[in-house]
Amino acid sequence: MSVNLPPAKILSIDDEYMLRRTLVAYLEDSGFTMVEAENGKLGLEVFRKEKPDLVLTDIQMPEMTGIEVLKQIAKESPQTPVVVISGAGGMNDVIEALRYGAWDYLTKPITDMAVLEHTVTKCLERARLIAENMAYREELEKTNQALKTSLGILEEDQDAGRSVQLRLLPEAHLTLGNFLFQHRMVPSLYLSGDFVDYFAINDDKYGFYLADVSGHGASSAFITILLKGLISQLLSYFQAFQDTTVMEPEKVLARLSHEIYASKLGKYLTMVYGVLDNKTRQLVYSIGGHYPNPILVEGGKARFVEGKGFPVGIMPAAVYQAHTLSLTGNNQLVIFSDGVMEILTQTNTDEKEKRLLELVQSGDGSVEYFTKTLKLDEKISRPDDLTCLSLRPQAASNT
Repeated sequence: MSVNLPPAKILSIDDEYMLRRTLVAYLEDSGFTMVEAENGKLGLEVFRKEKPDLVLTDIQMPEMTGIEVLKQIAKESPQTPVVVISGAGGMNDVIEALRYGAWDYLTKPITDMAVLEHTVTKCLERARLIAENMAYREELEKTNQALKTSLGILEEDQDAGRSVQLRLLPEAHLTLGNFLFQHRMVPSLYLSGDFVDYFAINDDKYGFYLADVSGHGASSAFITILLKGLISQLLSYFQAFQDTTVMEPEKVLARLSHEIYASKLGKYLTMVYGVLDNKTRQLVYSIGGHYPNPILVEGGKARFVEGKGFPVGIMPAAVYQAHTLSLTGNNQLVIFSDGVMEILTQTNTDEKEKRLLELVQSGDGSVEYFTKTLKLDEKISRPDDLTCLSLRPQAASNT
């Protein structure tokens, strides 16, 4: 969150002048903006005019009690924290105040002002978290509404559905900083359950992912639209609030797993998500049940990178691991969806993995090479969607 927020404004309502002035002076010295009122009736007027972030109110006051003030504030602005101050022996008043929505309480005499500041800070932090959660829910609702519109298009017309899905994809060849991103996606049906994307997070970091939704066809394509929306939401949170989740692959997969599981659409996906630092050439990535693992070409030799994890969306609280590798010199990274294993002709998994490494090692890392070698342009029936994502330093590119 931004560190340039204005200081919180606090309203102190108390008919005891010396106590009120003491609280106001102490909290002003602590960096808060203070406004005050000498009774409950005036306090409500000040509250409506100043719209403070927190209210401190005595309970026993003339004209209008603190309980009445609390009830009115809870009615007009339930998100505003109210801390009540009770005289000694007034626990019945405190219990009543808590029942009507007080966030906390203090008892007179307040001998330790640090306790006051701690209570105020704690309530303000709780209010901030609640406000952020409400904003998150509102943003998610907007995203869900947009997704429902897109899903409606898919359900109405397969042609329009494919158009929507294709518009969500990045350019087939895109240079970001010093790196060239390429992809090729070949659906087994008209709509694909595979999805790929790459994008700039800021001037120095780029995010990318390849996802493979369980099954294929329209129902799986629906999930790819949901996935795109959720990732875009994380990116917007970084740009608006400096929320760094989108830069932390293990947190991204955990968030996606929770959201997709909660959507109750009966689908899950396997996924590789990575963040590349353009300055250091360091790649941080996480794997969520994806097979085969990404292939790194390093020193002319191809190998599967380390990493494993639960499929995304199969459980609400999955935990993922982050891994790091360098993409310097002529190092290249190639990621396939599992559809590639279906078209290799070898008889068992070990032989198919060996053949895939040989294929990557002998090529130049370009999508054109994989398209030609795997005959991806042939218009034939395929058992599964097949997607290839290639990432390599520009110096290694001949395009």
